[in-house]
Parts: sequence; C-alpha cells; structure tokens
Amino acid sequence: MANFAKPSAPRFSVEVYQNEFLPVGGRDVHAIVTVTSTGGATATRSLGQDAAVVIMVDCSGSMEYPPDKMRGAREATAAAIDTLRDGTAFAVIAGTHVAKEVYPGQGRLATAGPDTRARAKEALRGLGAGGGTAIGTWLRLADGLLRQSTATIRHGILLTDGRNEHEEPAVLRATLDACAGRFTCDARGVGTDWEVKEVTGVAHALLGSADIVADPAHLAEDFTRMMENAMGKEVADVALRLWTPVGVEIQYVKQVSPSVQDLTDRRTGAGPRAGDYPTGSWGDESREYHVCVRVPGASVGQEMLAARASLVLPGPSGEPQPPLAQGLVRAVWTDDLAASTAISPQVAHYTGQAELAQAIQQGLEARKMGDVNGATAKLGRAVQLASVSGNADTARLLAKVVDVVDAVAGTVRLKAKVADADEMTLETRSTQTVRVKKT
Repeated sequence: MANFAKPSAPRFSVEVYQNEFLPVGGRDVHAIVTVTSTGGATATRSLGQDAAVVIMVDCSGSMEYPPDKMRGAREATAAAIDTLRDGTAFAVIAGTHVAKEVYPGQGRLATAGPDTRARAKEALRGLGAGGGTAIGTWLRLADGLLRQSTATIRHGILLTDGRNEHEEPAVLRATLDACAGRFTCDARGVGTDWEVKEVTGVAHALLGSADIVADPAHLAEDFTRMMENAMGKEVADVALRLWTPVGVEIQYVKQVSPSVQDLTDRRTGAGPRAGDYPTGSWGDESREYHVCVRVPGASVGQEMLAARASLVLPGPSGEPQPPLAQGLVRAVWTDDLAASTAISPQVAHYTGQAELAQAIQQGLEARKMGDVNGATAKLGRAVQLASVSGNADTARLLAKVVDVVDAVAGTVRLKAKVADADEMTLETRSTQTVRVKKT
C-alpha cells in the first residue's frame, strides 16, 4: 500500500444563518451554525501513524444462520483491513457474550503494513459463530486497546446481527458513557434480527454513524466505505463552544446535518458562561447545528450578542486554546412585523428535518403497537415533510411502508405487509437529513 506525504490540518470556517429580528417581547433566537473543514485528508492522503482503529465482529451463534452472515463478516473485515493506511494501529475483536482478541492478541495493537494485514486476514479464517451477545464487553475491550495508543484519531467499527440479550441495558449505557469522548464508533446491523435502538444508541453516544446492511453480500462494500471515512479524519475531539452573555439561556443544541443528533445534554463547562458540545473527528466535510437560545426581553431598537459559537480543540492540561473559527448569533428587537415574522430558510428547513425524523420514529412505534390511526397520521406527516424538503431518499423508504395517496397533503394508507428490512431501514435512517436547498 502506498505512502503519502502528511497534509496540513484542515482549516475550519463558521457561518451563522438566522433572522436576528425579534418582536417586542420576543425571547427565543434560532440560528443554524454551519461548520466546514477544508484542506485536510481528502485533499491529500496522509500516513496512518495518527490513527488507531478496532474492528468488533459479532461472532454469536446467530451469525451462522444463515451461514452467509459469518462469511460476509469475515470478508468485510478483510476488506476493511485492506483499506487501512500504512502505519495505522489496529486490532480485531470477536464479540459474543465475552470479547476476545482475534489479532494481534496479548492486549496489543498491530501497525498496519503488508505483513500485518496478511496475518490479520489469516487470523480471520478462524472466526466461527457460537455464544451470546454482550456489546458492552466488546466496547470495553476496544476502549482498553485504543487507550494504549497515542494516536489522535481513535475509532471503532462494530457489527452485530442480534439483540444485546446477555447484558443488562444499564451496563451497556454505563459502558457508552465511559467510552464517550475516548473514541468514536460506527455501528452496523446485519440482517433483521437486531434492535435498531441499540445500534443507533451506540453510534449516537460515540458520535459515529449507524446503518442496516440487510444483505450480508453488501457488508464488504459498506466496511470499505466506513474505513475510508475513518482514514479521512485528520482532527479529533473538536468541540462546538457556545458562550452566552449574562441572562441568556441555551435551550438546545442539535446537529441537524448530515444527521439529527441532540447534543444538548452533552455539554461540558468551559469557563464562565461557556460550554463545549462534542462533535468528534473531522476530515474534509461540512456539518450544521441548530442552536436555540433564550434572551432577556428588550424594547424596540435594542440589540445584543445572543451567543458566540466557536470551534475549539482541547489544550494541554486544560489550557485555553485560540478558536479554530467562530461566528456570532445576534438579537435585534423591532416593531416591523415583516422583519420579525420572517423565518430563516435554513432554520425552517432543519426544523422540518428534525420533525421528519421524529414523525418517522413515532409513526413506526405506533405501528408496532397496533395504533393504526396514530401511525397513519405520523407517517403521513413524515411523507409531507419529506416531499416539501426534497428528501427523496427518505420519501422512497417511506413509500415501502405506506401507500402514498397525496404527498403534498400527507395523505397515506398503511401497507398491510411490510418487509422487516424495509421497516428497519426506515427507522435506522430516519435521522439522515438533506442539506437546505440553494436559492
């Protein structure tokens, strides 16, 4: 595998989209904060010395039914290993009701190169299925291995085909809390016998992606993409820092693109009136965040800085670091009705995208509970929102669960029979959003 020169770190920029005008008595300020990093990994591939990756493969008994799941998992892991850059620290874990090191073993990480890739793929041939499922044990072993590494980018890839039946939910939650901030993790469910909320919960807690691979034949392609994405990261542990003046309260902070993730409860203090919200690792990419703050009431003509949003990296020993980029959220009070009632197109779009995700999740839950009217109403609203926002991918997934009578009006009928894979795909991908339309 070729080596490449180390590129410079990405450059960050921040843009704020909002309608800063408030009516008399208005207090809630909404803004979309767009963060973009450029000039990093996708511009020039780097050496892998600053990355460490652990692949966790479900080897529980159910992976042998049908046999192509286990075979697909071995092939996918081999494809991911082939995608590692030279110099990347890596390990492979077999997960059942316990976690076992497959390669390199003895509590170590290997360094990617032609020889170690070949040995790792040889070790994969010994993977077989048997035992239960306890995802927390896999994550704890991965955490222990990754904590050995001095690499900046620390990442996990987790594959499961079943429910976390050999571990109490509280144990998995505690494990995720402990691992959060130490490494990121992409999670995948293969087949249709796993629990969507468990897989998406892992990805959300560890700031990674979640998806379904219903057909094991597509695992290798998916694992390759995931590893390519991991190898494209250049900066880790980036935080969105919000500073607010006295009297201003943060109502919520949500990532809204490329997917919806509520970060409100992930805040950590960062000095007087400032808090940091984790965003994970970055390469060349753009993400968007919806920030809502509540300001004190003011009279016509007054204006104030409602919040300052900046991107920061952790400094040595907690020392303050200069921001990578920053933008300002403003509030201006006016008696101009047209100005104060206008809604920023970006705010309107992502508010709708967040509602779309919620409507899908609530609609599918109602369907599972046998609430036909509730499911029809929620999924009909989802169809309407997907149509208005141009979210064609979600619209196609919805059309496999409901018969669409009128997309604009949100009129639908529940399908009598829905394939498990179609329903799980819709639920798993419900938080994926589309960017605001350019005008």
